[in-house]
Amino acid sequence: MPELPEIAALAEFLQAHAVGAVVGRVDIAALSVLKTFDPAVTALQGRDVTGAGRFGKHLGMNCDGLWLITHLSRGGWLRWTDNPSAAPPKPGKGPLALRVHFFTPEGATPAFDLTEAGTKKRLAVWVVADPKQVPSIARLGPDALEVGEQEFAGLLAGTSQRIKTAIVDQALLAGIGNAYSDEILHTAKISPFANTKTLDADTVAALYEAMRTVLTDAVERSVGQDAARLKGEKRSGMRVHARTGLPCPVCGDTVREVSYVDKSFQYCATCQTGGKVLADRRMSRLLK
Repeated sequence: MPELPEIAALAEFLQAHAVGAVVGRVDIAALSVLKTFDPAVTALQGRDVTGAGRFGKHLGMNCDGLWLITHLSRGGWLRWTDNPSAAPPKPGKGPLALRVHFFTPEGATPAFDLTEAGTKKRLAVWVVADPKQVPSIARLGPDALEVGEQEFAGLLAGTSQRIKTAIVDQALLAGIGNAYSDEILHTAKISPFANTKTLDADTVAALYEAMRTVLTDAVERSVGQDAARLKGEKRSGMRVHARTGLPCPVCGDTVREVSYVDKSFQYCATCQTGGKVLADRRMSRLLK
């Protein structure tokens, strides 16, 4: 799933490539992605692209006061092409969900596609006058790269849950997902199962610093990359996430995994849990 750094990079990419262009035809290949119907998505046609931005893990493109907002969810992505097909896509064929054509001041006719891999279709698109009209944006907590240290500490003090769960809760803190939460907790040397109520001031300070460092470094690596290369850039920067069975780059211990029904997270027992191996719920059920 694209998280804060990738969405920030995609927003910068649209700022560089789409701003100044005029929206041409908008093709809908999967009607299910549209979560708003008034104004219609066709209302974007003929409007100047005036900006792009990030709202948590949502990507937005400002079309002269009307916003196209998307949440890419787990399998979604934005693909830019300088030479799109002139023929409208056939609905229900392949991963394409929506295509936006542009006319640039230089006379070019590029487009971007919103695509979604996999069978679980969760990619969502809204057309709104104000991004806060999107319910999931209206519910967002403070942004993970804008929250101050004292506010961050107050947010954690106001909840009692596993820290892994807390920092991916978008209503508590916006922008962090499964991958970067693994990296942040590994950098801060905190167990994913630690309860927010048990964290002392020094641990919270270390967690805040790790969050800032991990996200800032990821944004710096990602911004300026071609949209097609962002996924590879994300994977290359990971130390524990999606590296089950590989050596931890800090201590050399084996990176371990805890699996649930449809997701998993990774951690290093030596760095984060004092050597204790966390219970893998999926394996526990299989062994019964």
